[in-house]
Amino acid sequence: MSKKKKNPSRLGRKLLDKYRLVILNEETFEERVSFKLNRLNVFVLASLSTIILIVLTTVLIAFTSLREYIPGYSSTALKKKATELSYKTDSLQQILIMNEKYYASIKKVLQGDVSSVDFNRDSIIQAVKLEASQVDLNPISEDSLLRQKVDKEDKYNLFESATSATNFVLFPPANGPISESYNVKEKHFAVDIVVAKNTPIKSTADGVVIFAEWTATTGYVIIIEHSYGLISVYKHNASLTKSQGDLVKAGEVIATAGNLGELSTGPHLHFELWNDGYPINPTNFIDFK
Repeated sequence: MSKKKKNPSRLGRKLLDKYRLVILNEETFEERVSFKLNRLNVFVLASLSTIILIVLTTVLIAFTSLREYIPGYSSTALKKKATELSYKTDSLQQILIMNEKYYASIKKVLQGDVSSVDFNRDSIIQAVKLEASQVDLNPISEDSLLRQKVDKEDKYNLFESATSATNFVLFPPANGPISESYNVKEKHFAVDIVVAKNTPIKSTADGVVIFAEWTATTGYVIIIEHSYGLISVYKHNASLTKSQGDLVKAGEVIATAGNLGELSTGPHLHFELWNDGYPINPTNFIDFK
């Protein structure tokens, strides 16, 4: 038992025994610096130094750009750019999907590969009237002044810009006899109007050109998107005067008639009218005579 009691006391004495660390001049043996130490002080000092060194290293790596120089860590700027590119890629994918759907609908219009739906002219006009009735048309003073200014500017304008939404009347793209009428059973979703070569073809209503290109089967084709989900198609043209993205007015010349394309049998205009992606009979809305 006595030996067991002596061992802890000996260990404690060893830890607390005093030692002197002396730094001497090697040539003169002159004492320059001396420190009084014991094993416990050395152990505590070494432990604190190690902990402080670990903490400082962790802070430098976590909160400074020095971690970029350590193998395995990526650059912060690179991560930021990668995140931005990821968001942009996602946005571009959504835009591409929307464009693909849009071009697919135009492709159906060009090929006529859709099911037909009979539209009632009176119901379309009534829907437009209901939509217009929901708008507050009471003029304000600023609106009256603007109207007077616009009327002065458009006094000698060839096109009437202030048309009523309730007047669902379309401008005839060309006048002439109809050689082939609208026929759903034969998938002829158009009327063929016999015209002389190079006859001016006009826009049936105000709109935006969404397609204006050459095709092998139908020659020069131009497609115009109008209000209320209406699209007009003009095929077998000899030339086009408008490009994709151009704004056109009702009655404005957009092409010249021709006899181009594999499906053409003579100078004529192949005119189609579509509403919300479905073909409708143009003769229900336009008098071509």
